[in-house]
Amino acid sequence: MPRNRRDLIVITGPPGAGKSSVSEHLANRFEPSALVPGDSFFAMIKQGYILPWLPQSRRQNTVVVEAAAAAAGRLTDICFVVYDGVLGPWFLPTFVRGTGLPDIHYVILLPPLEVCLERVQGRVGHGFSDLLVTRDLYEQFAEAGVDGRHLITEPGDHPAELAELISQQLDDGRFRYSAF
Repeated sequence: MPRNRRDLIVITGPPGAGKSSVSEHLANRFEPSALVPGDSFFAMIKQGYILPWLPQSRRQNTVVVEAAAAAAGRLTDICFVVYDGVLGPWFLPTFVRGTGLPDIHYVILLPPLEVCLERVQGRVGHGFSDLLVTRDLYEQFAEAGVDGRHLITEPGDHPAELAELISQQLDDGRFRYSAF
């Protein structure tokens, strides 16, 4: 399914929301496409890393978000881009400015808290398993006061179905966000 080559879609939400699975399916729906895993940018810091949910990580998080945004925005010159990561509304204007794009598509996956906790608890071989942080991030997303058009609150039976739903709603502008 061909799309505007400058499209960038952010798939975000708390841990366990299904971001990575949905992002993979969504990126595979378009050609050419790129999948930018936001966690990879945090993993680049080898010494002096501060857990991103701690208050003292604000400067680190800002720099990492700006770097990820610049990469994702630049890739839109050649393909459709899906950004997968915890990108709360509190960092959204910074991210959009960093992309250099006039706007992006912003989707928050926010299934019920119990679904997120169950998924995080059941992960095998995943570097993140903190249920307290999952609960805290969930509450931050839930209380952020985001326009409901950016939210998908149903967990979905399969990530491919959510990717299909998101793909179908891109053209009507449901998820469009502009920081300018």
